[in-house]
Amino acid sequence: QVQLVESGGGLVQAGGSLRLSCAASGRTFSYYAMGWFRQAPGQGRGVVATINQDGGTRYYADSVKGRFTISRDSAKNAVYLQMNSLTPEDTAVYYCGANDYYNDLLRSRADYWGQGTQVTVSS
Repeated sequence: QVQLVESGGGLVQAGGSLRLSCAASGRTFSYYAMGWFRQAPGQGRGVVATINQDGGTRYYADSVKGRFTISRDSAKNAVYLQMNSLTPEDTAVYYCGANDYYNDLLRSRADYWGQGTQVTVSS
């Protein structure tokens, strides 16, 4: 079992920045590829960014490329999402997910999910 806890969400003005954190506990963190996903009201959950087990492979959704950066710190068992130049379209609940098979994350499939953190961007 892996427990994931997100933090760092909040209300920010358009053009601002936020840094989301996801703390992992339980099984060995390095076993898992990690991802950030988001779900806006009335929409399904979609992938935002993913990072593989050694951090050498990253994926970003087209809508966030150049603005968001995913990273992981194995010493702290954590994954982060730095979000810059935020727009109202980024408003959603953001979830952290873990899967030992990286390609499954690209399909928004995770073995473990966090509880989510709300990000609201005002215009």
